[in-house]
Amino acid sequence: MWKEQISVDGPYAFDRVLQRMSIDPLNHIDEGKQMVKLPYTGAKKQAVTITGIGTTQDPVFIVEGTYEEDRKEIIRHVKDLFHWNHSLNEVDLHFSSSTLSNIFDVHKGTPLVREPSVYSCLLKSIIHQQLNMAFAAVLTERFVTTYGENIEDVWFYPEPQTVAEITVEELRALQFSQRKAEYVIGVGKKILSGELELDRFPEMSDEEIIEELVKLRGVGPWTAQNVLLFGLGRMDIFPFADIGIQNALKKQFNMERKPTILEMEEWTESWRPYLSYASLYLWRSIETGK
Repeated sequence: MWKEQISVDGPYAFDRVLQRMSIDPLNHIDEGKQMVKLPYTGAKKQAVTITGIGTTQDPVFIVEGTYEEDRKEIIRHVKDLFHWNHSLNEVDLHFSSSTLSNIFDVHKGTPLVREPSVYSCLLKSIIHQQLNMAFAAVLTERFVTTYGENIEDVWFYPEPQTVAEITVEELRALQFSQRKAEYVIGVGKKILSGELELDRFPEMSDEEIIEELVKLRGVGPWTAQNVLLFGLGRMDIFPFADIGIQNALKKQFNMERKPTILEMEEWTESWRPYLSYASLYLWRSIETGK
């Protein structure tokens, strides 16, 4: 076992991070202890524990792992996942005089936190397509707990080979639709065949990744943008077709109807290059009612 203490530039609201992560029942979270355990696949699979011991203004974290040989890579990985390498002050300043300034005042210090891997994010995004949040979470939990692996009380998504060998009938028994079952299995098969190389994505542009992902059956722009946001932490992504964002903008601008794509395109020009944070904070405004 090893542990390392890391200080981060504030503001950084870890309690809000845990609140948002708790929406997914697969995440091992103790909000009272300000702790989350995440899966990590390196030389060996292990659970990584992140505990907040500081404050929003002076954030400090303890990161703990099992195997010393992956320590440096885990620290780098965790810093990337939780957006510890970049101060949020620049983002807050950018939006301080924008049309979203009130939302950024309320949710100040809320970071964009990624899923543990691009792979898990892609599968989760496909499962969540066109479902309400509650059932999407249930379906994802059934999938992972049936075919994945539990190590140190943390669930790991099933490996691509396992996914490729699942039958449509097996997923139908978990209440997957026929097509959604085919799409999920198809991801496993594409990775196994080498046609889909997720390890290359960090070096690719947003446009190249979207082009690669939409080749997959069942993956459209919304899912591809979701992977860019929560799988890779890209900073300038705004899913115009997302219903939650449309509803948030309708509320923000006191509209009687949902905004048009043209209206959204005009508004978002001044929010660049931090459209991902505009997206996140608009979602937060709907989730919290503030």
